Amino acid sequence: MKITICGSMSFWMEMRAVKDGLEILGHEVLVPIDTFSDEMPIEARTDIADEVKISAKIEYDFIREHFKKIEESDAILVLNYEKKGVEGYIGGNTFLEMGHAYGLGKRIFLMNPVPEMNYSIEMHSMQPIVIDRDITKIV
Repeated sequence: MKITICGSMSFWMEMRAVKDGLEILGHEVLVPIDTFSDEMPIEARTDIADEVKISAKIEYDFIREHFKKIEESDAILVLNYEKKGVEGYIGGNTFLEMGHAYGLGKRIFLMNPVPEMNYSIEMHSMQPIVIDRDITKIV
């Protein structure tokens, strides 16, 4: 299966590890562009102003580029770990990616259960498959 990994860029190291694990299981895996760098992605850095992050997202077209990967895939896997005191955090970009995948009829896998957030109802409505951190459940 061809899978695109989605999630907060704060989880970039986890994205690499999950990618490796999925490939060992025989899946083809796509990840955000910044994941390949040995340095922390600009989106994950807390020492950079929001204006700089916005400029980078526009300049490198990060959102549209990741949408293209979702379009090429059979499914997405959302890495939703604890962040900002929220278990299973799913931020704005990842929510957009889930919506895009849903609109395209792609399967949506979540590493952890849907978090309690303002848009939890919408996330539940997309009927994601929760794998409870067990990537072997992706079939």
